[in-house]
Amino acid sequence: MKNLTDHCETYLNFLRISADVRKSSAFPQLDLPEERLLDLLATYWSTGKKITVLKAMQMSSDASSTTVHRRLKTLRLKGMLELEMDEDDNRVKYIISTQLSRDYLSQLGKSVIEAASTR
Repeated sequence: MKNLTDHCETYLNFLRISADVRKSSAFPQLDLPEERLLDLLATYWSTGKKITVLKAMQMSSDASSTTVHRRLKTLRLKGMLELEMDEDDNRVKYIISTQLSRDYLSQLGKSVIEAASTR
């Protein structure tokens, strides 16, 4: 049972540390739907594949495509992503991470490591 307690403590440490990252003035404040969408996009970006706006609007099971589109717009305005036109079809736009979003995700990744090492 001690192992379970250790894992719970690690997770709670991660929540505390990651909350500090999210509150940091170095990054824009994101609401929960924006964070969830950024997490979904990050998992896609990590595969090296490009993701279109249309694909992103279809990949959330708990938000309508209109909501996702609205959140994409706010994330773009906050500097967390950019849109890139397809070379062959100007109607297709790809969602690209920015340095700011990569820094944000990197800091959250460091939070995991720190949480695990501070048990």
